[in-house]
Amino acid sequence: MSSSLVAYDDSDSETETEKAEVPDTSSRQTNRPSSSVNRVQYSAPGSLGTKSTYEMQPTENADSSGTSTVCEDPPKHYAQNNNTDSISSHCRRAYSGHTALCMSYKNYEQTSSSSTNSGNGISQKRIHKDSTTAIKGIRPYIPKRLRQENSSMPEKKESDQRDSSDCDVKLGTSGEQTSRKVSELIKPYLGSKYKLTEVPKSLVFYMSKHSGPVNEIQWCPVREQSHMLLSASMDKTVKVWDAVDTGWCLKTYSCHSCAVRAAQWSSCGRRILSGGFDSMLHLTDVETGKQIFSSKNEFRISALKFHPTESNIFICGGFSPEVKAWDIRTSKVLRVYKAAVQQTLDILFLPEGREFLTSTDAVSRDSADRTIIAWDFQSSAKISNQIFHERYTCPSLTLHPKESMFVAQTNGNYMALFSAQRPYRINKKKRYEGHKVEGFAVGCEFSPDGTLLVTGSSDGKVFFYNYHTARIIRTLSAHKEACVSAIFHPVLPSLLATCDWTGEIKIWQ
Repeated sequence: MSSSLVAYDDSDSETETEKAEVPDTSSRQTNRPSSSVNRVQYSAPGSLGTKSTYEMQPTENADSSGTSTVCEDPPKHYAQNNNTDSISSHCRRAYSGHTALCMSYKNYEQTSSSSTNSGNGISQKRIHKDSTTAIKGIRPYIPKRLRQENSSMPEKKESDQRDSSDCDVKLGTSGEQTSRKVSELIKPYLGSKYKLTEVPKSLVFYMSKHSGPVNEIQWCPVREQSHMLLSASMDKTVKVWDAVDTGWCLKTYSCHSCAVRAAQWSSCGRRILSGGFDSMLHLTDVETGKQIFSSKNEFRISALKFHPTESNIFICGGFSPEVKAWDIRTSKVLRVYKAAVQQTLDILFLPEGREFLTSTDAVSRDSADRTIIAWDFQSSAKISNQIFHERYTCPSLTLHPKESMFVAQTNGNYMALFSAQRPYRINKKKRYEGHKVEGFAVGCEFSPDGTLLVTGSSDGKVFFYNYHTARIIRTLSAHKEACVSAIFHPVLPSLLATCDWTGEIKIWQ
């Protein structure tokens, strides 16, 4: 009868290798104190001759009849970079008792073998430290039960990552003390209605901490904290200023790796939502700088708006035909609004938040079909894309504070007036023109009482229009470069903030 040899993979090969590497050295063993730590060489399978050690820590054993050795499970070897000197750590969770076993691995290229303690009724507990050379194409095995648990808790992991991530915050002069105070200049106006807006004439503060163009500025929407001014810049930072009392920069947030194109205050005034050309969305706590919400988008972001009635929902658009509605509580996309365009320039919510408008870059030779699109927020359906038919894009949209009207800034060097109710007809009798846009994302804004319409200009000037007559009331030579934004203070009458393409911010009274 012929015999055959069968080669098979022994699942206990690691245990056998361990036994082969630990000889019986009881004859040359010397007793050591119980607090000492012994090391035993262990040759890991597949580690290409790399030796690692176990540290033997004595632990009490209930069975005093003899010496028993308790060892952790043999290590799993993970594919790493070919760096034998690096120290890495790997945490493996044991879900049976909601505990986590964290084991640190470290390379020991050449270590001397030492013997185990015997005959003293003490068991030795091994803490394994190991790191092997990289073997490309090998991934660690994860049990099916752990894979299912991990796949069922993606939101928990994302929230853990968000909680652990912080934004680089730099405090300005007395920033921590003045960010939550109530300005003495604002207190007299808190209990009264907004007075008639007057055209500002004199410069109050000149702020030039930004090293790049300022894309957007916004006053804090909370009346008691409205001394704070938010600014987003191409220098990758978002800053908060005390623009009423001191003109100091209170805090600087460096969360983005590319230019910050849009930033918005939350309705409570305690958070800042920002998006930029790094395709990242960050919701940052103003006081601590912690990122409450952070997500990677599929496109570069150029427009952000919070929902007017639901503070946990915002809409973002950018260099994509899609506009997305996000829910901060679940960190998920609620709805996607698709249009045959290449970029979203601005977003404007209409009263009550049931509908919103987007301005896009879809321009044909003779008309601007789909330049302004009206959307139903709940159903994601297009209401109308035949609102503005002239051959100019609209980089900015703003809503009248009291009347059901909105204004679109156009690259034709004028502002057009529309109805905020269906079918969003354009007012052909009124056209606010005289300033220059010339390709810049020049913003426009109404005064809080709705009597004035202010806009920047590519030549650095600020133009004030009478809303009812569409005539220019005054022109202010504010900047040397293109003035891209001008906004009135929500509480103090006639206080104006402007910013330009060189990074300067000015406050006018």
